[in-house]
Amino acid sequence: MPKTPDYFHGKTIVITGAASGIGRATALIFAREGANVVCADIDSAGAARTAETVIQHGANAISVPTDVCSREQVNAMIAQAVEQFGQVDFLFQAAGAALRRAKFLEIDDALYDKTFELNTKGVFLGMQAVLPHMLGRGFGVIVNVASMSHKRGGPGASVHYAAAKGAVLTMTLGVAREFADRGIRALSISPGPVNTPFQAAANTAPELMAKFKDDVPMKRYGEPEEIGELVLFMCSDACTYMTADTVYVNGGGGWR
Repeated sequence: MPKTPDYFHGKTIVITGAASGIGRATALIFAREGANVVCADIDSAGAARTAETVIQHGANAISVPTDVCSREQVNAMIAQAVEQFGQVDFLFQAAGAALRRAKFLEIDDALYDKTFELNTKGVFLGMQAVLPHMLGRGFGVIVNVASMSHKRGGPGASVHYAAAKGAVLTMTLGVAREFADRGIRALSISPGPVNTPFQAAANTAPELMAKFKDDVPMKRYGEPEEIGELVLFMCSDACTYMTADTVYVNGGGGWR
């Protein structure tokens, strides 16, 4: 939570992957705090539903259909946010997916390339799009979703995804350090398994899902709202000396 009452009121956050899961939960949490919310997702109908729910909660929102792999669309997303609300204070990049589980020798060029395009290049494009605006204002917070998988490497199922998310962590670190003296903070979050459509989209086998859960000392998956509340804190004025780090949110698991 912020130190200052109504700290988020009137400020603007752009959220990629806002149609579902962590992105949607975070949109509703920022709406609760009175922020303007830009809901971006390749799923235009889902983004629109999130924006409508934000509005029903009494906050301002727009939806922007966005393929984060397209520089043109990502640039347009930021431009539309600035046009609508006058500024972008926060960027939360939750768009990403494992796409398909595969053993290392089964990872073909197409899966490798698409995994890095979505999970790494998408984050890169978002930061390049928003940073000139934030630097012009001398203020901005960027939070990117990495993954606990970078600590484990994804053996037997998702080396491609773990590597792409490891690149997100490293890129966030580099951007944070490059612009730390210009009013910009950049952080990443490395979740363990979270109860979202992610696993179904990746066709994760029930046995692997059970293994993930068994590795968590709390014996449950995380909930999207638990990540969203962390994003709120990281963007707040209670967290102003924190940058470059990744925060692990995993119920105590994911280390073996």
